[in-house]
Amino acid sequence: MTAPPNPRRGLAILMLVLATLYWGLSFPVIKSIVSLNRALLPHAGSWFVAASALMPRFALGAAFMLAICGRRGARPRPRETIQGLGIGAFATAGTLLQTDGMQFTDASTSAFLTQFSAILIPIWVAVRRRRNPGAVIWTCCGLVLAGVAILGHFDWRTLRFGRGEWETLLCSLFYMGQILLLADVGFAGNRPAPVTLVMFAVQAVAFTALAASTAPNARALWVPWHSAAWVGLTLALTVFCTISAFFIMNKWQPRITATEAGLIYCIEPVFASVLVLFLPALISAAAGISYANERATWGLLVGGGLVMVANVLVQTRPAQDASGSAGAKG
Repeated sequence: MTAPPNPRRGLAILMLVLATLYWGLSFPVIKSIVSLNRALLPHAGSWFVAASALMPRFALGAAFMLAICGRRGARPRPRETIQGLGIGAFATAGTLLQTDGMQFTDASTSAFLTQFSAILIPIWVAVRRRRNPGAVIWTCCGLVLAGVAILGHFDWRTLRFGRGEWETLLCSLFYMGQILLLADVGFAGNRPAPVTLVMFAVQAVAFTALAASTAPNARALWVPWHSAAWVGLTLALTVFCTISAFFIMNKWQPRITATEAGLIYCIEPVFASVLVLFLPALISAAAGISYANERATWGLLVGGGLVMVANVLVQTRPAQDASGSAGAKG
């Protein structure tokens, strides 16, 4: 007799799809915030521009989660603290590189290049087990490398990518660590709210310290807060793309398999690529910045398509090879 459907599994899938929509939204929103930072602080360095865009996002997120946990009496337990510290460290490095890189490449390109982690995870698992990852993985690696070369406008004469593409590819290494730690069965009993609190707190402290140490002057830390558009975009990034998305991920991903989660996370760059076709112009009109809509070029369609095909192949390969292969977020 067929087992009855599991409504919790169906709800988990729907919630993770919602999270990918929020993460897809984060790409044009972050790009808009860093554009505003550059307009407000034209002499600031790129690391300050990135850190000052991320600092309030995670400081407000940590404050919100602290209020939630305090209301529930959910103080982080030792293992929740350990997991939160680890996830926070990986997420801090990944998010910083992704945000800084977005100053030098398109938001849609960044979204697809971030998915490089979906290939790195099964390779990492295979290396740890000291075995060949198999023909499917090597085929996917070839597809991803071809897609990355197209998306990153790889210069075959100098054999190099631009800064934005390199930083985005590097960020996927740290997102891989974040996902592997989240999927670690040793933390299976952890509650999502305390873990998310610790994770956000780590990021808030790190980005505050980086912003303070790279600010051209003390006044630069407060200048963006005088912009209503900057505050509005920051609140949207915090509420939807940070608090909601990461809490959904930490709560619902453990309720389905890594394979299912990985397939769902493949939708993120699709959402991002659709949103950047019209959202930048709307934001620019409201915020007074120059951020043009992106176009669905053949390079984006072909390069992004190759990365997407590779991701789907990775996630649908035989189950015995699929452990730990859920995708990574930013």
